[in-house]
Amino acid sequence: MLAGRPNVGKSTLLNALTGRALSIVTPKAQTTRHRIEGMVTGPGFRMIVSDTPGAGAPGGSRLTHAMNCEGEAALGSADAAILVIAAPRWTAGDEAVLARLARAGLPVVLAVNKIDLVRPRTALLPFLARVAEKHDFSAIVPVSAGRRENLDALVRAAAAHLPEGPVAEAPAPLDRGERFVAAEALREQLTLALSDELPYGLAVEIERFEPTADGRTEIDAVIWVEREGQRRIVIGAKGARLKAVGQAARLALNERLGRRVHLNTWVKVRECWSDDDRMLRQLGHEPP
Repeated sequence: MLAGRPNVGKSTLLNALTGRALSIVTPKAQTTRHRIEGMVTGPGFRMIVSDTPGAGAPGGSRLTHAMNCEGEAALGSADAAILVIAAPRWTAGDEAVLARLARAGLPVVLAVNKIDLVRPRTALLPFLARVAEKHDFSAIVPVSAGRRENLDALVRAAAAHLPEGPVAEAPAPLDRGERFVAAEALREQLTLALSDELPYGLAVEIERFEPTADGRTEIDAVIWVEREGQRRIVIGAKGARLKAVGQAARLALNERLGRRVHLNTWVKVRECWSDDDRMLRQLGHEPP
């Protein structure tokens, strides 16, 4: 499993390792709300890598607790952990995640991400020496998920901890289905467009997902917000912002699903949805 504080590049790393856009990526912390799994294969092994919500989610809502529970569930079923940090910084958040992994007794591979941003590059070596003193890591691998640099070495280091057994009998990764892909694609575009105004106050629910006679897919999506003022922000002046977000999501879904989609969106208000257990279940979370 991938572990790390928010915004260190776990989702980008999962996508790079699997070669698929499984997890949505934005510059905003806490973009990932669900456990996402993907398969990585190599000579003689199959490995499931899971991306989990970043530790230290802001606030104390029921949604936050549900996200933390997703991370704990992944931790309990993992053979090893890949702790992802962003070079050249080691923070209190990194320390807290490492302590959690150490308590679980898992072997920990340290992935030092974003090495392409370290200037000068020679500054990386003393940083690697400092973080090596933090824990008895099974391996320390500098990588750039964005540039797909040194990922083979990271895969080999993690695969060394897989249990032995027939490759054909390895478990399959969790498949959340195309409705989930559609909801996440829309939420990704909303987060990119509204990262300053609404970083955490919205959710997406797919109400209809049906094929049409001409080979397209009709999708009806509801964007939930907690206040009327947020609804106006999402819609924008004369509906311009919602139209632009919907168009970007539709183009992304055309590519991800491999067919044309028609996306209809509505923005609705439900106060305190992030503390409503029934609503969280509708959105695919299991309330704590």
